[in-house]
Amino acid sequence: MTEKTDILISGGGVAGLTAAALFGSNGFRVICVDPAPPVTSRDTEGADLRSTAFLQPSVQVLERAGVWHQLAGHATPLQTMRIVDAGPDGPRNSRDFDASDISELPFGWNLPNWLIRRELVARLEQLETVSFRPGVGTDRMLARSTGAKVWLSDGRSVQADLVVAADGRGSALRSAAGIEVTTKRYGQKALAFAVTHQLPHENVSTEIHRTGGPFTLVPLPDYEGKPSSAIVWMEEGPKAQALYELDETAFNAAIANRSCGLFGPLTLASRRSIWPIISQIAHRFSARRLALVAEAAHVVPPIGAQGLNMSLADLQSLLDLSAKHPLGSDAMLDAYDSARRRDVKLRVSAIDLLNRTSQSDMDWFRELRSWGIGAIHDAKPIRKTLMQMGLGMK
Repeated sequence: MTEKTDILISGGGVAGLTAAALFGSNGFRVICVDPAPPVTSRDTEGADLRSTAFLQPSVQVLERAGVWHQLAGHATPLQTMRIVDAGPDGPRNSRDFDASDISELPFGWNLPNWLIRRELVARLEQLETVSFRPGVGTDRMLARSTGAKVWLSDGRSVQADLVVAADGRGSALRSAAGIEVTTKRYGQKALAFAVTHQLPHENVSTEIHRTGGPFTLVPLPDYEGKPSSAIVWMEEGPKAQALYELDETAFNAAIANRSCGLFGPLTLASRRSIWPIISQIAHRFSARRLALVAEAAHVVPPIGAQGLNMSLADLQSLLDLSAKHPLGSDAMLDAYDSARRRDVKLRVSAIDLLNRTSQSDMDWFRELRSWGIGAIHDAKPIRKTLMQMGLGMK
């Protein structure tokens, strides 16, 4: 017997869970599946120790999903973004970009990914229209003009008007639909972890650029009575791997040096995770009865808090289009592909440029980078426009 639903979501990461909460909160019947149950505790093996800065437009999506009121109490506001150009001897140029230039609200709010998953799962349990099935995956899909049939790994099948592929950068549903991707590799890896430090972060997100890639500290709530930040450190692959394998004492010394001492000594306050850096974009974001969202559609280096915020913009677009077109129709999905792929391509290109600029070890390029930070900041119209674009307000 085939079960019927409005929307089947393949993938139970932050994007997939948010999609289920968003569509379920707006009256759709939703089934969300993922082969791996979500880890919803900080100290459990496999916990995602990265953090996500939800920018202003993304908070609006989370409000529509009925989950922001649960997340807000755990979130750290990001009032200022500090860009630092550093050389071997420390900072050479620094500029602060303050949210008050463009808004009465902070740029965004930062939360640990494991906690976001916990609150999203709790939200899905409240929604009678949503069935979340961890431990179950999708085997294959057959799309017709009247709907899609999806066979699941537990032997069941589902008939849905719309299938949402939130199954990651190696998306099986994307591959099965014959959608190709363009991938760029940077020879970098990213380390993610949390630290405590002596000096308060004062709700300032700090991005330090030096050869190899940016080193970004994003504010977190105090941990064990001390100021705390989430860090993403991008470096050349072999160097990143060597850093990952350092003992804790040596690693603490390395991160204090790379942070240019801006927060005093840093102390590791979590496990470390590491992953390769790529940018990737699908040649189409849709096929018959299928919408690609999040990393199934686009992957970017972790710069400027763009990755998951672009994913939530995908979901907002799909929800808005569902009010204008029959759910899962060619008209809806063609409009989705046109709207989202254009915006994403622009952002992927911009982030690619920023990353390559940060990677460069050429003296003239570093001088240009240092000058550019100051020039962008000091020209107020340009500064405000770029901040608005970064938030997705333009």
